[in-house]
Amino acid sequence: MLDGVKKQTISFKFSSNLIVFPMEVNGRKLNFILDSGVGSTLLFNLNEQDSVVLKNVEKKKLKGLGSEESVDAILSTGNEFKLPNIVSRNEKLYVISNDNFDLSSKMGLTIHGIIGYEILKDFSVKINYSTKKLTFYSPDSYNYNNCRKCETFKIEFRMLKPYINVGVKLNENSSKITPVKLLIDSGGSDALWLFENSHSDIISPEYYFNDFLGEGLSGVVTGKRSKIESLIMGTFEFKNPTVSYPDSSSIGSALQFEERNGSIGAGILKRFTVLFDYQNNKITFKKGSRYKEPFRYNMSGIELVYNGKILVKEKDQGAISYKGETPTNGFKVTLDYNYKFIFKPTYRVENLRKDSPAYEAGVRPGDVLIKINGKYTYDLKLDEIVAKFYEKENTKIELVVERDGIDYQYSFKLRDAIAQKKASK
Repeated sequence: MLDGVKKQTISFKFSSNLIVFPMEVNGRKLNFILDSGVGSTLLFNLNEQDSVVLKNVEKKKLKGLGSEESVDAILSTGNEFKLPNIVSRNEKLYVISNDNFDLSSKMGLTIHGIIGYEILKDFSVKINYSTKKLTFYSPDSYNYNNCRKCETFKIEFRMLKPYINVGVKLNENSSKITPVKLLIDSGGSDALWLFENSHSDIISPEYYFNDFLGEGLSGVVTGKRSKIESLIMGTFEFKNPTVSYPDSSSIGSALQFEERNGSIGAGILKRFTVLFDYQNNKITFKKGSRYKEPFRYNMSGIELVYNGKILVKEKDQGAISYKGETPTNGFKVTLDYNYKFIFKPTYRVENLRKDSPAYEAGVRPGDVLIKINGKYTYDLKLDEIVAKFYEKENTKIELVVERDGIDYQYSFKLRDAIAQKKASK
């Protein structure tokens, strides 16, 4: 920290359950995801406007989550990272040349990179998900005060990534608590991942549906979605959290750490104010405003991505003219409108679960979403649209989509696939 500063707070955007904040790299301001689940800093999808001058480069191969092969990368050392009142002048990073790894289109805002360990290791870092603030404390300046709603846990590190020991109740008919070691993954948008057969109790769930789980460095991650009886973290217990069981072919790199049983993602972390204290191997959780939010998954079956911009014609109100001599005679009021053209976003159906309500209604991959529940989607953010797919079961969704230049209208009700399978047995 510069000039004796002991504490620095910055704002972040919270999109798709992920923390996005600006940071300068060699003088160029870029948007990063704060991902405690990565050890190395990554840059990707840099265009000419975002170009960064890099030092001391060499070619490398990287392997991450996903079912595909390693990707080409460039390792660069001696770089400067800068935040307000915070600077580091000897950082390394990897530049990824995989065009398919495009988080920007999936989140609806420009993402240039991912950073985790390199920005968390030197400070105590508080994430307030409610106020969307990141606070960096110099390690000797943060005081652990008594907090009735807080609990502190020991964490351990493997490959520069933090792990926590917690418990899970896997079956509703059993009170057995299975101990698990989970990666603390602020860059994972789901609540919980469990790896099948990583523990004798963790087997394929009885009730589940297959789904697209996300995008890794090495391709698409697929797997099963389900729910478990509860997640137990000290005195905190979450009932019926959503859980994903990724296919083993998608998580080969994660399975190299044999003691690992899965991950705790942002679907859990966002329910707290979280303090990462890497230097003392600790993490503290304090109940936040989202603590009691219900756990839901996307019941539409639709995965949307950003699809570029279109020109939209809008009214631009001009002057108001009055005709008439006195109020007793009455006034004739005329509104003069001009029109203007504005670039606005569009969204496309990227993936669609085949047994989902949207697919059964007639929606197809590649459809461009025009309206949802009577509102034009170009007036909505991607998160606002996707949030409608996480509402209560039986919520009605009405869509207008464009396919091959023709508009189609569909409607369906959100359906809990897991509850439906239980009921049908």
